[in-house]
Amino acid sequence: MKVLIAGGAGYIGSTVASACLDEGIHPVILDNLVTGRREFTAGRDFYEGDIADGALVDRVFADHPDIDAVVHCAALIVVPDSVADPVGYYRANVAASLEFTEHLLRNGCGRMIFSSSASIYSTPEDFTVTEDSPLAPQSPYARTKAVCEGMFADIAAGRPIRILSLRYFNPIGADPKMRTGLQLRRPSHALGMMMSAQEEGVPFRVTGTDYPTRDGSGIRDYVHVWDLAAAHVAALTRFDAVLPDSPDAPSSSVINLGTGTGTTVRELVAAFNSVADVPITSVDTGPRPGDVAGAFTSGDRARELLDWRPRFTVADGIRDSLHWGTLRDGVLNG
Repeated sequence: MKVLIAGGAGYIGSTVASACLDEGIHPVILDNLVTGRREFTAGRDFYEGDIADGALVDRVFADHPDIDAVVHCAALIVVPDSVADPVGYYRANVAASLEFTEHLLRNGCGRMIFSSSASIYSTPEDFTVTEDSPLAPQSPYARTKAVCEGMFADIAAGRPIRILSLRYFNPIGADPKMRTGLQLRRPSHALGMMMSAQEEGVPFRVTGTDYPTRDGSGIRDYVHVWDLAAAHVAALTRFDAVLPDSPDAPSSSVINLGTGTGTTVRELVAAFNSVADVPITSVDTGPRPGDVAGAFTSGDRARELLDWRPRFTVADGIRDSLHWGTLRDGVLNG
């Protein structure tokens, strides 16, 4: 099998590419390197450019006419940035995805896996969501994902393409073989900021402490990035079983990927300190623009349709993130 991975030089996409290679699947990478890293494409078929560039996408398919499916991971993902620049986020995440889908249709590609987000859900009282839970995205970033899902469903209903959206929560960790990991030195998510706080010797800021959770801090479903990559591979290998190419079958669907348990920010700090050589302290502050209390999912549909369940714990993810942090600069500056 050969698969085109859009955004394949980023954190998620490059890890999916590594998991594909380990399973004998040939990845072809398309990335504009706005946030992705060229180093993550080493030894892989790589095309530098934007997913909206029709001539480039045509060249990819001309060079690789045997591409079986596309994994679409290309997106801007930072919530506060999306609040500050909604136009840029809609252009990069929605408008470009629409153009990309048109290019795929022109080249006869009938299978897409969309790397979506569980941030599109409303927050239920018990913080647990399923694929049928109400949607209420609370940031421009989250709304771009919801808009894309609706757009893809409409396109799949009327055109010869089937689209499976994987909604997942907060990725942590790194490729266990340390080929790739989080490329940013100053990431905006909680674990990355804990690592920055440790490095700088300053307290970690717990943003928001008045949420209706068990300790007042936000709750998230932290999923190891290698587990997410394995789920994408399972979706590729089981795609036709999940979305059969039949007039009577649905042309689009969604699957949640999660651990089934939520971890609060305070609990994440405790888990960090349980594995870190140098512990951190924390200080309470107000929430950031676009922040919500959070949610987690049981992952029942993923187990049923993909035979997927997470193998790694939150502590494993923190440990691998810390290990990658000691190697990152050497890998990226090679």
